[in-house]
Amino acid sequence: MQTALNFELPDQLNASSPPERRGLRRDFVRMLVLNRTNGAVNHSTFFHLDKFLGAGDVLVLNNSRTVPAILYGEQLRGHNEVKKRVEIRLAHRLTESSWEALVVNDDVMAGDRLMISPTLCATVKERADREPFFLLQFSLKGSELYEQIYSLGEPIRYEYITEPWGLDYYQTVYAAQPGSVEMPSAGRAFSWELLLKLQRKGIKVAFIQLHTGLSYLLDDKYHQQPSENNESYDVPPETVKIIREAKRNGNRVIAVGTTVVRALETVANEGDILSSQTGWTNLYITKNYPLQIVDGLITGFHEPEASHLQLLSAFINEGYLMEAYQQAIEEGYLWHEFGDMNMIL
Repeated sequence: MQTALNFELPDQLNASSPPERRGLRRDFVRMLVLNRTNGAVNHSTFFHLDKFLGAGDVLVLNNSRTVPAILYGEQLRGHNEVKKRVEIRLAHRLTESSWEALVVNDDVMAGDRLMISPTLCATVKERADREPFFLLQFSLKGSELYEQIYSLGEPIRYEYITEPWGLDYYQTVYAAQPGSVEMPSAGRAFSWELLLKLQRKGIKVAFIQLHTGLSYLLDDKYHQQPSENNESYDVPPETVKIIREAKRNGNRVIAVGTTVVRALETVANEGDILSSQTGWTNLYITKNYPLQIVDGLITGFHEPEASHLQLLSAFINEGYLMEAYQQAIEEGYLWHEFGDMNMIL
């Protein structure tokens, strides 16, 4: 059993609003650069990311697009009897018309219908393999279903977010394929201007997809182990080609986000060979995990005892990591998806 990494995080360091609403460009948030070998700390700005990377290095980004995963509807049972208004939190897309979802209502059973709009209904098929999720079959599929979700849904909002910010604030600028129910937030600080700046220096940019599942379960009413959270991924051939070339030339592969680390390490074979692959992963990376592909990581600051901290400890000694986090607290860095950035290199 892994030991939880704990520390005291002052409430005022929880970023409750996007930097753009604090008078700051998204790519001008602060960045703490952490040397994975000796724990040395460098304080910088994210827009100056290019100063820490060299020509031939590869940034791998997750281009999954955030879905507004909270829907509301009326629960019907039997002869169209309206039971109550329910909240639906999408968790994982399974097929063109079905999702695993959390229905926020203790009185829900297979056969119930959830009327979300005059044109969209979901049927509760059965209890999913893991609590507290159900399998929902929607009346629409494919792009038609996504159009309704984007029209009717709201983004997942954590308890430290006090205002209902619009969905655009929960997207990366390069998001392409819808599927994440929680924002792949490590890439949020990138702008097109910064990406162009990096490419002009010869830094390569490649993409994978990993559609994040629902990990925020009603203020922790339900507890979910990281290994229970299966998420779909796609590592395309062009990304594999770019990474292999970088490895041959002695350049570094830097993952933008823990989602990218999990996707790449899932498909890595023994002998540091990476292959193009699509599938599902529940890979739980800890300090004892031998990283095969990823040399560095760009991520946000993670809350006390978060499983993400275990993944970070695969890159760097836990002591160095906690010392850097303490320094970040003292320096007033902001936490979470609207906060500042951390690069371990």
